[in-house]
Amino acid sequence: MSEAETMMAERPAAKAGGVIAFQGEPGAYSEMACRAAYPDHETLACGSFEDTFAAVTNDRAALAMIPIENSSAGRVADIHHLLPEGGLHIVGEHFQKVNHQLLALPGASLESVGAVHSHIQALTQCRAFLRSRGLKPEVHADTAGAAAEVARLGDPSQAAIASALAAETYGLQILASDIEDAEHNTTRFVIMSKEPIDPDPGEGPVVTTFVFRVRSVPASLYKALGGFATNGVNITKLESYILDGAFTVAQFYADIEGHPDQLSVRLALEELSFFSRQVHILGVYHASPFRAQVPSGGF
Repeated sequence: MSEAETMMAERPAAKAGGVIAFQGEPGAYSEMACRAAYPDHETLACGSFEDTFAAVTNDRAALAMIPIENSSAGRVADIHHLLPEGGLHIVGEHFQKVNHQLLALPGASLESVGAVHSHIQALTQCRAFLRSRGLKPEVHADTAGAAAEVARLGDPSQAAIASALAAETYGLQILASDIEDAEHNTTRFVIMSKEPIDPDPGEGPVVTTFVFRVRSVPASLYKALGGFATNGVNITKLESYILDGAFTVAQFYADIEGHPDQLSVRLALEELSFFSRQVHILGVYHASPFRAQVPSGGF
C-alpha cells in the first residue's frame, strides 16, 4: 500500500469540506497531520489542547487532531489527563512521520546561529544535533510558534526547529534538513469527535482505548489485567499516571486489540470492571494500516 493509500485508509469517515482543529500555531506538525489525513478539510489553529477540545464541543470544528505519543520522546504531557475529561470520543488514529528542519532568517547560516527555539519534545528529538554543534536550546510552547518568533526577531543568530510547512508559512529558510536523532521519529495522533463510532471488525482490525483505576489492594492490577491474558486479548499500550498530589491514586490508560462486542474482549472488560474502581471507554475505532507496517517491538 502506498503512503497516500495508507493515509486514506486510516482516516475515519467525515463530512468533506469540514473543519479539523489542532493545537498550535499555523505550520505546526499537528497541522501537517490534519492536512495529510484530511486534505479536503479546513484547519483550525487553537492555542491550547483545552481550546482544541472546545472547538469541537462548540461546533467550530467537526474533528480534533490530538498528538498522544512520539516514538522518540514518549507521551505528550497532559494529554492523558485531558482525554477522559474532554467530552469527546476517539474515532481514529493517524501516524505522522516527523522530520525536523532547522529554520532561520534568509541569509543566515549555520555559523551565525547560536540559539535554537522549539517545543521541548522537538529539542529532545534533536539533542545529538544540537550538542554536536554547541547550539543553545530555548524552550517554546510549540514548534510553529518558535518559527514565528524567529521570524519576528529578525536576528540571524536565532533559529527554530520546526516543519517545512512552518518555513513556508513564516518565510524562513531551511539551514539543515531532517535533523532528528532517530530515523523512526513518528508521532501518533488520535482523531476525536463529539459522537462515537461503531466500527465493523469485519472491515479491519479494531482498537479499543480506555482508562481505568484499580482498587487499592495488593495485586489489584495483576488481577484486573488477568482477564485479557486468559481471553487472549492483546494489550498494545498500558501507561499509568498519578491523579492526585499525594501519589496515592493512579489511573491507567490502555489500548487493546478488538471490539467490546467481541466475546473475548467483552469477557476481559467484565473481569477488569470487577477489580477496577472505574472503566471509561474513550473510543472504539479502526486501527491505522501503519501498525501493520511496523516490525514487532514498536515504531
